[in-house]
Amino acid sequence: MQETYARAFRSWQSYTPGTNLRAWLLRILTNLNIDRGRRAQRTPDSQPLEEGDYFLYNRIEAATGETDEERVLDRLSQDHIAEALAAVPHDFRDVLVLVDIADFSYAEAAQILDIPIGTVMSRLHRGRRTLKQQLAELSVGAS
Repeated sequence: MQETYARAFRSWQSYTPGTNLRAWLLRILTNLNIDRGRRAQRTPDSQPLEEGDYFLYNRIEAATGETDEERVLDRLSQDHIAEALAAVPHDFRDVLVLVDIADFSYAEAAQILDIPIGTVMSRLHRGRRTLKQQLAELSVGAS
């Protein structure tokens, strides 16, 4: 209601005196609710982390002594990393290399690959997830 009145005061000059004020205010309220619904549809759902997101951590958690990061780095060689990156599908790998390795922005990567920026973002997410799974398998298998 507060936003309805605020918008009505901002656009008071568009109200035609002698017409139904209540209907005018209800139209503003309706438009605000439609806008809010559209905004809610455009925003992505926030989802909690899945168990699979902790795959690598859970697999090497049992080892003792050094930190998790040190254990992973000790188990992975340059060859393992190259092998894992090669296992990522070509479209996802291109975006991974441009954004994560070459430090291009999403917009620059989209322009280089001639794809929409949303596609860059989705391919980057999927590529990172695939790469993470490949590295997890290689690090656990290398022990």
